Amino acid sequence: MLIIDTKACTGCKLCEKNCPFSAMVVVNEKAQAKDNCTLCGACMNVCSVHAITIERTAASPEELAKFKGVFIWAELDEADGGERLVPKKVVLELLTEAKRLAGTLGEEIKVLLPTDGRPVDTDILFAHGADAIVRFENKLLWPYSTDAYTTVISAMVAAKKPSIFLLGATPNGRDLAPRVGARLKLGLTADCTMLEINDEKQLVQTRPAFGGNIMASILTPFSRPQMATVRPNVFQVGTPDATRKGPIEDFAVTLQRGVVRTKILEVEKLAGLGGGIDTAKIIVAGGHGLKSPASLAMLRELAAELGGTLAGSRAIVEAGWIPHTLQVGQSGITVSPDLYIAIGISGAVQHIVGMSSARTIIAINNDPEAPIFKVADVGIVGDAFVVVPALIKEIREAKKKAA
Repeated sequence: MLIIDTKACTGCKLCEKNCPFSAMVVVNEKAQAKDNCTLCGACMNVCSVHAITIERTAASPEELAKFKGVFIWAELDEADGGERLVPKKVVLELLTEAKRLAGTLGEEIKVLLPTDGRPVDTDILFAHGADAIVRFENKLLWPYSTDAYTTVISAMVAAKKPSIFLLGATPNGRDLAPRVGARLKLGLTADCTMLEINDEKQLVQTRPAFGGNIMASILTPFSRPQMATVRPNVFQVGTPDATRKGPIEDFAVTLQRGVVRTKILEVEKLAGLGGGIDTAKIIVAGGHGLKSPASLAMLRELAAELGGTLAGSRAIVEAGWIPHTLQVGQSGITVSPDLYIAIGISGAVQHIVGMSSARTIIAINNDPEAPIFKVADVGIVGDAFVVVPALIKEIREAKKKAA
């Protein structure tokens, strides 16, 4: 229920100008809500005198049953020098998982696609499982801004009433999801590693808790949609079906420039800090067992021979050996390479969470009881300062023979 304090309302018309659905109107210097109000919260957010509030209560089973569909936010990247936009890989991962969830529920998968109007590769979204796309184009939607995206996504979710809403736990996803949840008074489970549908058709959202020592399964029984963010590389991208097609619906809302309170003046790329481990095919990762940052030189050498990327555990990040952009683990980045070589890493649960989905894991550690060996496909018990140089030598000799 939307509540307007007419004594506090000044008739400034900010709510009227910023309502995405033109559902607010000021009459005799007092705000009023029309019947098409979706309770998206945009008016409450811009009211400078806090005259507008929304009262939300636990929904009844009958109300919950009105919410249908698994929705996914399609976060985009620039491609071809900015000429077009493409979905991030995590969107395709979520679509693959959504196919399984939607199949259990017997519901559709829809993708929310806010864009600035540049061409977007929508075929790939349908190929990976989308049944329909809900699109909204506005120049204010690039680059990403918290205000613009919160307004638009909240409006889409409030109007379309999905049962489940999934977002990638990217930097922008982690910024957007809690703001949408707060505006619509929804529950949110962050950084999920597993999603299931239980016998009551509720989404069971599982994530590490208490420093990764337990896995907590969380339900959202009294509100809809059920919201969760999922880390990139937790789920695999499924096989695309290029024959799949579907409708694209243009979503009719308004987005005023006054909503966006920030402006990006300049983007500076940090050179030389490393990064990109979330998409790397081969990763050579070091841990505190290497004793000193000078030891990373041989790991970089091994990574270079394999055409891979250097990474590390939280311990060496906190020690200042490598930047946080190269940290693998629960408080770092989740990776899913074809080959992951863990050197001098004991294998704490927090680290395992971030790399266990690698296709092949090789562990090198002088402690035969190190937990890392429990998830490794190949385990080498030995001194890294002996094993790694030997590996580099073998690789170089193999390359010479192949040449």
